[in-house]
Amino acid sequence: MAKLYFKYGAMGSSKSAQALITQFNYEELGMTVWLIKPSIDDRDGANIIRSRIGLYREAQVITPDENICETYDKTPGADVIIADEAQFFTPEQIDQLRALVDERDLPVLCFGLRTDFLTHMFPGSRRLMELADSITEIKTVCACGRKATVNARIDADGRVVTEGGQIFLGGNDSYIAMCHKCWKDKIRRQSEG
Repeated sequence: MAKLYFKYGAMGSSKSAQALITQFNYEELGMTVWLIKPSIDDRDGANIIRSRIGLYREAQVITPDENICETYDKTPGADVIIADEAQFFTPEQIDQLRALVDERDLPVLCFGLRTDFLTHMFPGSRRLMELADSITEIKTVCACGRKATVNARIDADGRVVTEGGQIFLGGNDSYIAMCHKCWKDKIRRQSEG
């Protein structure tokens, strides 16, 4: 019985690496994987999924207006779908992934962020939390040693950014995973100084 999986974590929790390792494991068993990613995530190249540890693979790019079921029907058959940066898919596209699980008996594994730099859920992540059969947190740690849950956006001077659009692509130069306490404390210290 196929399931819809949502594996989420803060920045730097190795979500993309785990997606690529999962792809490798399926392929090692002789299965075909349809690796997809949203078009908005083009920081490593439009069709590349790259992890911080250097793993990378080509993926099919899905645009926000694209129907994932219709695109799947135009691609060679797959035994499993793996989606990276799933928070950037629209809620309708998450519904389409759910339909592929229910109607085609395809396992769908989605990897992504749960919340943005202000701790607000991304629309795609919210829909995954509502629909997924299995929800797993991929944990990482704050510099203080606590579990990191916040994707703190930082500027060139290392200051925590508290204004701006929900989507701003970046890596270690733009984001740092922090626990909620350290995030709030740093914002407070910035406002005092």
